Amino acid sequence: MATSSGKSKSPAVELEIDDKVVRISNPDRIYFPETGATKLDLVEYYLSVGDGIVNSLYERPCMLHRFPTGLSGEKVHQKRVPNGAPPWMNTVRVHFPRYNRNADELCVTELAHVIWAVQMSTVEFHPWNTRSTGVEFPDEWRIDLDPMPDCGFDRVRRVAHVAHEVLDDLGATGWPKTSGGKGLHIYVRIAPDYGFKDVRRAALAFAREVERRAPSEVTTTWWRKDRDPAALFVDYNQNARDHTIASAYSVRGNPRGTVSTPITWDEIDDADPQDFTMRTVPARFAELGDLHAGMDDAVFDISRLLEWAERDETEGVTDPGGDD
Repeated sequence: MATSSGKSKSPAVELEIDDKVVRISNPDRIYFPETGATKLDLVEYYLSVGDGIVNSLYERPCMLHRFPTGLSGEKVHQKRVPNGAPPWMNTVRVHFPRYNRNADELCVTELAHVIWAVQMSTVEFHPWNTRSTGVEFPDEWRIDLDPMPDCGFDRVRRVAHVAHEVLDDLGATGWPKTSGGKGLHIYVRIAPDYGFKDVRRAALAFAREVERRAPSEVTTTWWRKDRDPAALFVDYNQNARDHTIASAYSVRGNPRGTVSTPITWDEIDDADPQDFTMRTVPARFAELGDLHAGMDDAVFDISRLLEWAERDETEGVTDPGGDD
């Protein structure tokens, strides 16, 4: 990675990415004060995992988490592609019924799109679980293992294995990754045959089955104030419309510059999420490639989960957040 000169202003750098040229202004601006990593370091990180980040974001509406002056400054959650985008930038229009508004969100189809977003101070990429060809029909079911404040990572590991067991029983292939924080995510490719409400219902039915198998460790309680602070929440609501989580290979906006990193099931017992950073992941990616590359070849039909959901609803198990 490039080294920082400590200056706030530095000569711009022009990068040729395939057939596009992206101009990086202020490349030596420090974005991560704890490590000294600069804007250009962030660019070089995303270049090093290019195939992985493009695969994770490909044709998905994407919210940008921007830090215009680095992590020490303001964080901006941006749905719309920033002004000044070159004509070759790709977007997809999404509608927000609550506000009756539209937004033209970033829709990555090549690496230059990612690097231009980084030039515009994007650190984190948060894609939808749908594609531009069917914005209302998810093709990605997301299992978010979200530890409460007093829940240690050992519990996260144990629950991940329970989730893996349930997925195996369903005949579904799960693709785990670190969150870049204290939890784990598991993605499952699904056929885009159902809307957000049904995918969320399926996700809740799965979460309840995990809770049944590990009742002392897992909660699906909707209200945060009512959850055991030592429990792990299986956050099924990440499958609701316009809810997003950091993509695979996305850097997180924290002092260490941790990365939401694909891992294998065999790595879960030994993996420490804090070890996966923008400094360490490039070498791992060069050695292992994109561990999520085969996801599109393992499509799961959620109809059985919807049967579980119907069973739960018939038994009077309600979802207090169902209208979210």
